[in-house]
Amino acid sequence: MRRIISVLMENEAGALSRVVGLFAQRNYNIETLTVAPTEDKTLSRLTLTTTATDQQIEQITKQLNKLIEVVKLVDLTDGDHLERELMLIKLKATGAQRAEIKRTADIFRAQVVDVTQGAYTIQLTGTSDKLDAFLRAIQESTVLEMVRSGVSGLSRGEKVLSSKS
Repeated sequence: MRRIISVLMENEAGALSRVVGLFAQRNYNIETLTVAPTEDKTLSRLTLTTTATDQQIEQITKQLNKLIEVVKLVDLTDGDHLERELMLIKLKATGAQRAEIKRTADIFRAQVVDVTQGAYTIQLTGTSDKLDAFLRAIQESTVLEMVRSGVSGLSRGEKVLSSKS
């Protein structure tokens, strides 16, 4: 089952490598990973997605909580949450392809952020499923280059991941 884990951790050298190393030691794959400082510059928020059973997630969270750098963590998939991912994709766009790509981008509420004579660069944000659906909707042969940010997520409502709570 796909899980989204959000970790509040010390913003210091080596902290990220220890978290990633924990996954590597147990042969668990990290599918996406985002990390950046929070409003408190001494802390970073790391969000990762992985596929694991309930038992594996329990083991992962116990091990993560043992790391000195980890302040707090939450499995966002345990409750209502919001998730977003950003994709920038450069597509070959010549002739009739240009109009078709533009229509598909409009359907998915994507934005064309760069235009050249032979290519469009499109920005799309949404759930991973939405980004995957966009990729299925366009012709694979038109993709020149693509980058995805990885999932970022927050719990819905009043629930927060904070060192104060």
